[in-house]
Amino acid sequence: MRQLSPQGQQTLNDIALRHGFSFDATLSMLDAVINGNGSMAQFSHPEFSGSGQWMRGGMTMVSDMFNNHLKNRVDNLCSELANLIANQPDLLRSGSFQSQSQGSGNDPWNQQTQTNSSNNGNWGQNNPSNSLFVPPAPGTSGDWWPADLRWPNSTGAQNNVRYAYFAQAQRLAIEVHGSVTVYDTLDHQIGGFSQQQSGGGSLSFSSQYGLMDVASLPVVSRDGMAPMPAPAPMQPAPFQNNAPAPFAPYPTAAVAEAGSPDIFAAIERLASLHAKGVLTDAEYGSKKAELLARL
Repeated sequence: MRQLSPQGQQTLNDIALRHGFSFDATLSMLDAVINGNGSMAQFSHPEFSGSGQWMRGGMTMVSDMFNNHLKNRVDNLCSELANLIANQPDLLRSGSFQSQSQGSGNDPWNQQTQTNSSNNGNWGQNNPSNSLFVPPAPGTSGDWWPADLRWPNSTGAQNNVRYAYFAQAQRLAIEVHGSVTVYDTLDHQIGGFSQQQSGGGSLSFSSQYGLMDVASLPVVSRDGMAPMPAPAPMQPAPFQNNAPAPFAPYPTAAVAEAGSPDIFAAIERLASLHAKGVLTDAEYGSKKAELLARL
């Protein structure tokens, strides 16, 4: 998050007083104009009647659609802020820049806005004494996305979510509540983004494959850290057959060897089975005779 310099605080306070808005409302609008690269702004603040949007040289819209006085005040504020940041170091991107912002079902326009602008000049007069913001620490880019991604092809912001798309690197950075997640965009050729307000604020994008959910993309990093690998699926335990051995209704001849005292035990076993009705008279007599023959 950018930090205003003492000069920037004084400048912004003067602008707020001049247009009749609070310092907080003016600061939120400044951030919206910066996100729109000085050519548009998607904003939301009670002093601006809630959600609205501004486009340089275009239509200004607020939730209180018939409040033309408020529209003019917002237009004048945004125009002055856009002129202010045009001469600030590192606030506007040079070359091709695309900013996108989406309306919600509660907004009066309920549409997606896309603007393209080209800054042919330099990045502003690099005079630290006149800078609105405290310069970033040495070795950092001052941007909210990872420095190695360089410059995005498009950026956008709404509510507590903002994104930056890097087509050449095939990366998409999403910041939610200060936490930054970087996704691999694979072979998607992303043409636009939309935020679903009623669905928990989920972010979608359109590509050659249609409308896709950002959550379907592989995660490269979260807050600079690689994601933890998913736990390996549980393997089923080897099958163990614990079924009891089948019951032998009567001992076979191989159970008892000739001359073994177990022959008498086997005969007693046969008698018991015969008494319980397990063996018929014929079976009992046959097996008994067979065992007796081994004595």
